Amino acid sequence: MANQLDVIPRPVPRSAPATPATTQTPAPNRPGSAQGPSPSKKPSELSILGIITVLSGVFLSMVDFFIVNVALPSIDHDLHASSAILELIIAGYGIAYALLLVIGGRLGDTFGRRRLFITGMAAFGVTSLLCGLAPSSVTLVAARVLQGASAALMVPQVLATIQATTTGPHRARAISMYGAAGGLAAVVGQILGGVLISADIGGLGWRPIFLVNVPIVAAGLLCAVRMIPETRATTPPKLDVPGTVLLGLTVLTLLIPLTEGRATGWPLWAWLMLTISPVSAAAFMAVEHHLERTGGLPLVPPSLLKMPSMRNGLLASVPFFVGFGGFMFVYAVVLQQGIHLSALQAGLALTPMGVAFLITSLNSPRWVTSHGRRVIWVGALIQAVGLGSIVLAVFTQWPHLTPLNLAVGMTIAGAGQGLIMSPLFRVVLSKVPTEQAGIGSGVLITTQQVALALGVATVGGLFLSLSEARSVGAQYAFITVLCVQILIAGVVMVASRRLPRSVRG
Repeated sequence: MANQLDVIPRPVPRSAPATPATTQTPAPNRPGSAQGPSPSKKPSELSILGIITVLSGVFLSMVDFFIVNVALPSIDHDLHASSAILELIIAGYGIAYALLLVIGGRLGDTFGRRRLFITGMAAFGVTSLLCGLAPSSVTLVAARVLQGASAALMVPQVLATIQATTTGPHRARAISMYGAAGGLAAVVGQILGGVLISADIGGLGWRPIFLVNVPIVAAGLLCAVRMIPETRATTPPKLDVPGTVLLGLTVLTLLIPLTEGRATGWPLWAWLMLTISPVSAAAFMAVEHHLERTGGLPLVPPSLLKMPSMRNGLLASVPFFVGFGGFMFVYAVVLQQGIHLSALQAGLALTPMGVAFLITSLNSPRWVTSHGRRVIWVGALIQAVGLGSIVLAVFTQWPHLTPLNLAVGMTIAGAGQGLIMSPLFRVVLSKVPTEQAGIGSGVLITTQQVALALGVATVGGLFLSLSEARSVGAQYAFITVLCVQILIAGVVMVASRRLPRSVRG
């Protein structure tokens, strides 16, 4: 077991869903301003078909991360890739995605969110085709980096568009659908990947997991042109070059060592990069504060982070997504390496969690309207109960553990997660000014992506280290990680007490 776990390619966590923010139409044309409709002319309300169209961008980006995890053995066999290259096939997508998210939101604010969504989706289709046709592992890594960059252009526009073109219950429902789409994408990605690989369509092996995106993107583009109204910021912001460089340096020096450090034995360069990351983060915030004080338009306005709903919402989001990312990674490893399920069986084992997540996510708007932040508190409590049930199953049924033994706990945990994720999205961006919709969306998704990476690196790393120790083993390593997850759920419960009592919009 120890040798098997040591060579498992570590997925960089998914990136999960973006966030909303209200938006206005641009001011009248003047030199240096982006053209657009008059401020007196509000954008038309996003229809249900329009919501489904923008959500397809989130779903595609999330599915495409998870669908690769189950395909790595097939890619290795076909392209003769090393373990380091296999990691980069996943990590390249995740790092490019996280690195450019805030910039993607800013570009949408400036040039129009519909325009950037369409551009990003078209690029996602082209890069998916490049991935599917890649002749070598190095080419595939490069195509995956470009694919992650395309997702970073597309995804921040989703919640910003929803916030700009919906109000009241319609907006709450759309945000809940967003949360549900992001959570389900993790499950669907693993199931779909297993199905496509086992089908071996046309003898293409793993390639259809990328090629399937092309017709979906084509349909999405046709719908986007007709269904999505254009919105952008009132005052087009100039590019904050120092802030962009420092933010990029911060993200790169954090995520690269976290995703590659363990596989390479934590060399000196990894520790040096982790040392640089907080320094560049501090420099980034200093530059942003100075720029805002002097009347400039920073990439991430500090005043945005000072909003209690944004600040406290992000503080609650970080532990939740750290736990979620770590859990999804460890659960996949245990099912495939611990109890020896196939990739398809492991994906299907997540179905109870996905169904419960969907039900509570879609029903959360009215519960949040009635009960406010208590919904998140209750969700964290339910998640902890579900995790406790999984602990009991692992303790009593190992080594004959089956997906059926885990189904009750997974259902309860999924229901709790659905009560946390969608309401958190609403809280974080509930007070974000209209003209900063794309920025707020990008900040939340970047925070989410980094937290997911931290979850895999810390919680996942803890599991792998313990499972390789003869005195512990996989069973008790899994139980230890589940207990850590329960503690994290408790942190979310405490953090939720600082959120607004009621959530509107």
